Amino acid sequence: MTRRVLFVSPAMNATLRQARFDDGAALDASGRAAARAAAGALVTGVGALAVTSGSRRCRETAEALGLDASAAPDGLAAQDMGRWRGRTLAEVTGAEPLDVARWLDDPEFAPGGGESVAGVCARVAWWLDALADDAQVVAVVEPEVVRAAVVHALGAPVSAFWRCDVAPLTATGLSGRGARWNVRLGGPLSPADPSD
Repeated sequence: MTRRVLFVSPAMNATLRQARFDDGAALDASGRAAARAAAGALVTGVGALAVTSGSRRCRETAEALGLDASAAPDGLAAQDMGRWRGRTLAEVTGAEPLDVARWLDDPEFAPGGGESVAGVCARVAWWLDALADDAQVVAVVEPEVVRAAVVHALGAPVSAFWRCDVAPLTATGLSGRGARWNVRLGGPLSPADPSD
């Protein structure tokens, strides 16, 4: 049996526009409209379990996509940014430039006293590997969770985490058997073009 996981990143909101570490902000009007418009483009397997991480933007994206999603397990939670939560990258860089550089360079470094990139990658890998052989999951999760899943699926080093860009409202699919995963790289969730 093949396990399938479709990771969906949240739609746009003010936090993303400001390069701010999640502060619990809602989707903005354009993000909500884009997610509603994309609802018909999201193709899920029959009987797929829909889950969403705890952030407001993920929950609202799942709702706008028409998913009846339950809370995602802890393995799919957003990275804990500690005291950086709610601050912009520019603010943190101005106040703690050495820590920002270390966060981007050292996967074991826990930013703001939170969780390291290596920690995120380890728990996402554990969650993926613990899935039942016939699991079908749609998960609306933060971009760092998608990055961690791709790193694990490809067997890449944790340092590859920052080499994965995850745009808002995109889907990245993983399918696998046993310890092997295949990756279907993210594409935008947008209504089909009638001219296609």
